[in-house]
Amino acid sequence: MTPGHNLAARLGGWSARHRAVAVVGWLVVVLAATLIGSAAGQQRMTDQQYATGETARAWRLLDRNGLLPPAREMVLVHSDTHLATAAGFRATVRQLMNGLRATGEVTDLRDPYTAGLVSRDRHSVLVEFSMTGKAGTAYQRVEPVLRSVDRVRAAHPDLRVEQYGQASGSKWFQDTVLKDFHRAEWTAIPLALGILLAAFGALLAATLPVLLAMTAFFAADGLLAVISHRMHVDDTTSSVVLLLGLAVGVDYCMFYLRREREERANGRDPATALRIAAATSGRSVLVSGLTVVVAMSGMFLSGMLLFDGFAVGTILVVLVAMLGSVTVLPALLSVLGDRVELGRIPGLGRLRRPRGGSRVWGAILRRVLARPAVSAVAAGAFLLLLATPVLGMHTERLSLDKQLPSDTAIIQTYRHIGAAFPGGAGPAQVVVEADDVRAPAVRAALTDFTAAALRTGLVNRPVQTTVHQRQNVVEISVPLAGSGSDDTSRRAVRALRADVLPSTLGKVRGVEAHVAGDLAFSMDFNDRLRRSIAPVVAFVMAVAFLVMLVSFRSVTIAVVSILLNLLSVAASFGVMVAVFQHGWGAGLFGTHGVGAIESWLPLFAFVILFGLSMDYHVFVVSRIREAHDSGLPTRQAVTHGIRSTAGVVTSAAVIMVAVFAVLATLSMQDFKQMGVGLGVAILLDATVVRGVLLPSVLSLLGERTWYLPRRLSWPRGGGDNTDGPAVRGS
Repeated sequence: MTPGHNLAARLGGWSARHRAVAVVGWLVVVLAATLIGSAAGQQRMTDQQYATGETARAWRLLDRNGLLPPAREMVLVHSDTHLATAAGFRATVRQLMNGLRATGEVTDLRDPYTAGLVSRDRHSVLVEFSMTGKAGTAYQRVEPVLRSVDRVRAAHPDLRVEQYGQASGSKWFQDTVLKDFHRAEWTAIPLALGILLAAFGALLAATLPVLLAMTAFFAADGLLAVISHRMHVDDTTSSVVLLLGLAVGVDYCMFYLRREREERANGRDPATALRIAAATSGRSVLVSGLTVVVAMSGMFLSGMLLFDGFAVGTILVVLVAMLGSVTVLPALLSVLGDRVELGRIPGLGRLRRPRGGSRVWGAILRRVLARPAVSAVAAGAFLLLLATPVLGMHTERLSLDKQLPSDTAIIQTYRHIGAAFPGGAGPAQVVVEADDVRAPAVRAALTDFTAAALRTGLVNRPVQTTVHQRQNVVEISVPLAGSGSDDTSRRAVRALRADVLPSTLGKVRGVEAHVAGDLAFSMDFNDRLRRSIAPVVAFVMAVAFLVMLVSFRSVTIAVVSILLNLLSVAASFGVMVAVFQHGWGAGLFGTHGVGAIESWLPLFAFVILFGLSMDYHVFVVSRIREAHDSGLPTRQAVTHGIRSTAGVVTSAAVIMVAVFAVLATLSMQDFKQMGVGLGVAILLDATVVRGVLLPSVLSLLGERTWYLPRRLSWPRGGGDNTDGPAVRGS
């Protein structure tokens, strides 16, 4: 018998026959996409585009009146021994203000003594100002301002002079955290190459998967840059595309390459080995890629631009990697033949594995399948135990003091300002639009608003009001009680929205008013995510079920696939909650429990993990199905499928865990959470789920594994599988 003639087989056959066209065409497409994307440049989301709910309405009100705020900055001047009213202290503040004006980059500079920005203990003042130009690019112009503040600090070592704000914070982020993140991304590439070298034992074979992954990333990132001119994307989208492209690109190439080498080891001639690899592993790549794309498309249901960008970027890189795996890869393998093992390193692993697959996993499987019920219960109970903390998961948009270590300079400044001026580092911003802001009713309502807000006991002085008469807009800065991000501050925002505004400005005809600010933004963002996650989860599971049903012609396989994936994702979330919310073992990752999980992470991680888990699952189940279709009973087919895929699945999993572990070394809390959550999920998926739970469950189900109701039956396409001897002899 000859290999089947499915789509992957036809694509692989065409590429092998037209290898020059396939290889050169691929390089041209990648180069063109990269150059066009580089010329176009990637357009990043503005601060306003992240906003949702009432915060978004407040931003839109300011935008349509041309009042989008510039980047706000503040400088704290503090003395432990001198009062702020002392002559020397005042002289330092004047020197600071004069230096700021001299930079030419500052506007709306406020004298703290006339603006009421002297602390209650009278040992601190807060100098507030705005940066010129657009807020989004202010970090590029803040350097002269920082140098001016540094000069005052150096001239007065007896005082504490500290700057904090949107521009200085963004510059610090660009210069430290973002650079660390980019270095971590590119650390993942040599790390993956080293693991592949250990797994394959040949330099050329180890290099091919990385090259495919990187060309897929360059092409996808170039296309994303063009699309970003119509749909802006987050700063980290390219990083996400790189990590996912590295994961799926390496996986797909490994699946294909391993099967081709396996068939050569079984005595096949090069052309036949390549055809079998195309018809089997090539088909698995197509099914896996389609499933991952389905999972990623679920992010569109969030209704948030942030996730739309993630969805587009990840879908692009998966599609490009999938296309390259079934076209340019078979073309390269047809050119290289057995020379793919050039650069073999003595003592390292080899592509030509022992017949019958991994001996280690064979020994494990014998014990698992000797008592499948006990194995299934034990593995399931273990994963459920790990998942238990999920029941108490709390999500929030982590504030800066939770995102970074407490000894970070910018965090210390943030806390110093919050201690001297409670709520001053992150006040609520109330935006009011009226038919006529000079009308007596509006002016009276503004006065009533300030009084009512202070009566709640949840806001601090000074409440500052800025009137834009020409636009008939008023902005009110309301310092919140509490830390600016804790429960007290959240109660303050809710009180402003539910009680204070409706009872004052809300009663005046022709007035529109909204509460915004950093904390309000976080609360609105979190609320939107909570409403989004249910439809996203339902969509991903439903469509993945259909893809698995159509691909494997088994209701049982589709149901088991969904349930096992949910179990591994829940277990990884449980570990994430235990470590980062409760602090259990957080010291191992250089952090501490912060009481919450970053609000965007559960939805994002679910989609990514569901896609990557299905990536392995499709490959393993394809080999099991192939063995069963060749005549093996289900139990033997399971053993064959797990053993024959164990090596490549383990290698791919080690690469992904290593890549995600790099993220866990970064300083930002959300990066740590992402790295640990994704890494733990892949580790559990490749060991407990694929090595214990999947074989034990399928063994217990027996021939019911392949159950398909008659009304859902359809003719099988022309051969998805290889010939029988190839399976039995592999």
